[in-house]
Formats: sequence, structure tokens, C-alpha cells
Amino acid sequence: MNVRILLLTAVLTTATLTLPAAAESYGEGVELTESTPIAAILDAPQSFAGKRVRVEGEVADVCPAAGCWMVLADAGRELRVKVEDGVIVFPQTARGGKAVAEGVIEVKSMSREDYTSWQAHLAEEKGEAFDAASVGDGPFLFVQLRGTGAEISAPPAAGAASDGR
Repeated sequence: MNVRILLLTAVLTTATLTLPAAAESYGEGVELTESTPIAAILDAPQSFAGKRVRVEGEVADVCPAAGCWMVLADAGRELRVKVEDGVIVFPQTARGGKAVAEGVIEVKSMSREDYTSWQAHLAEEKGEAFDAASVGDGPFLFVQLRGTGAEISAPPAAGAASDGR
């Protein structure tokens, strides 16, 4: 009898550890049901400019200063999700988690000077060194999702069992 109870407890504990974490909602949430691949947006940004889309991926980075942006990565490509400062705040703990975000794609051509300044700002936020020579000759196109809402599932806890997804 005790062996059965112990076995049942072990099975239930393992099952609980492998369940995906419940998603936390930010801003207006996510209403669109079909996701657009990040690669499709980055490969043809002008086709998506001004359009409302849903994207998903792993949270690769979060604004260290105010949580006002996160970077989603999918299939080796990354898209920045920028939200209104103070209205939505992405937590640093989201890094490594899965996220779905919705908003409007913004595409902006930038001069080398503006692009270099922007890259220097991003490096400063992260406390990283920046070399203006690394920017190259252009063209300089800035593509981001102006986020209105997101849902983020926390990354698995260190040492927790994983279901391989």
C-alpha cells in the first residue's frame, strides 16, 4: 500500500513539473490567432509595415533599464517588441521563456549617424562596449513590433523536468 502511494506521488510530481507554465498577460493581451513568422517579417519588412500581426518566439533579451522592450527569437531570427514606457513592463525573468506578442510592424530607414547612435544607446543600456566601426555602410533599416499586448510563459526552472518542447 505504501509503495503505491509513493509511486502515485512520484508520478503526480513528475507530471506537474512537465506541465507548461501558465502564460502571464501584458497590456491588451493577444487577440490574433495566427502567428506570422519573424523571418517572413524581416525578409520583406515593407510588406508588413503598418500591419497588425502576432509573433511568437523565445524571449532572447529584455530592456534592462525599464522593461520597455523585449527581443523575440525564432528560427535564428530576432524581432524587437517595443511597448509604451511604463504602460507595459516586461520582467527580466522572462528571458528564456516563450512569448506571443501582438502589435503593428514599424519600419524606418535611418541614416548611418542615427543608426550608430541608436546602437550605442542599446549597448549603453546593457552595459556593453560599442564600436561604431562595427556598424558598416548600410543600408540601415530598423524593423520592430510596436507591441500592444503579450503573453509570456516563464522559462523552466533550473533543474526542472522538461517535456522537450
